[in-house]
Amino acid sequence: MSAAIAPRPVPVALVGLGGVGRAILSQLLSPPLSNRFNLVFIANSRQSLSLPLPASPLTPTNYAPILEKYGTPLDVTSIISVLSTHPDAPGIFIDSTGSEIIPGMYPQILSMGVNIVTPNKKGFSSSEALYKAINEASYPNTRTLVYGESTVGAGLPILSTLKDLVETGDEIEKIEGVFSGTLSYIFNEFSKPEGGNVKFSEVVKIAKDKGYTEPDPRDDLSGTDVARKLSILSRLIPTSPSLPEGYASVPTESLVPEVLSNASTKEEYLERLAEGDEYFDKLREEAGKEGKVVRYVGVIDLKEGKVEAKLGKYPNDHAFATALKGSDNIISFHTKRYSPRPLVIQGAGAGADVTAMGVTSDMVKIHERLTTRI
Repeated sequence: MSAAIAPRPVPVALVGLGGVGRAILSQLLSPPLSNRFNLVFIANSRQSLSLPLPASPLTPTNYAPILEKYGTPLDVTSIISVLSTHPDAPGIFIDSTGSEIIPGMYPQILSMGVNIVTPNKKGFSSSEALYKAINEASYPNTRTLVYGESTVGAGLPILSTLKDLVETGDEIEKIEGVFSGTLSYIFNEFSKPEGGNVKFSEVVKIAKDKGYTEPDPRDDLSGTDVARKLSILSRLIPTSPSLPEGYASVPTESLVPEVLSNASTKEEYLERLAEGDEYFDKLREEAGKEGKVVRYVGVIDLKEGKVEAKLGKYPNDHAFATALKGSDNIISFHTKRYSPRPLVIQGAGAGADVTAMGVTSDMVKIHERLTTRI
């Protein structure tokens, strides 16, 4: 009997080389993933580079100057064309950008037979029309695959768990959790079961210095990130309320106090941040009197027909009060099977390496499907 022939590496294009993109690149260039995948393009927001290089191999440390020197203007359409006609096609397109434009191209990319893996939330949390177009162009309606595990909870198995629950016939009753690593850190430090008097403005500044927030903290405090994650989860549940405009249809409580709503720049906002302390001090004091802490949570309540992102108060012995450390996420699934005790997933919900792992683990799933097809 002849020996089995090892499958050829799957061709891959990586677009987006920020913190997560760099971590993805590092993982793809290292064993064991380097044996399964063949990087044929890398690109940042301006330039792309065709691979392999004629001389020395690409590494996580030398790619930036090489891209800067030899890169050509980014043309996503050309990259997709190369992937779709590659001798080892079908390939995988990784969208590691924060772009709103590239997700709008997902239906076209999928229709060309190119698989997609992405940590970019925007394609799955925007208009229902785009979401339906992506679904219609991907499995099970076609053979092309699209995965976005890392859009919610970085590398935590949140989407795959929800899909398993739904596809095996469980009934989802409620999903509740702390979905933002940034807001998890802020409220874990600001509102503790044992009390404390640290100012909200001080915690936000520390979070920014640690790199937990966006350059403009209002992008985190707006609650939009949580609303996007809720819309992604909600759309996986057949009985969930319709969200025609995705995250924009989710009632979302902003944490930017009214007194700071007129700050015109991030610099002015940060300079005036202490003006909002009285508002948050009052929230913490009210919760403390009830033996509770304050947390920013996302809730999908199927019985009530609600999807919302809001501030909530939880007893001092609740898991949301005691189990979270740093920028952890924690999500509880209340279902017909998991009742009265919910299924709980907890762990690092932010960070380049764990988010990249969510991306590359999705790629492994696609690799397994592609290399076992008859």
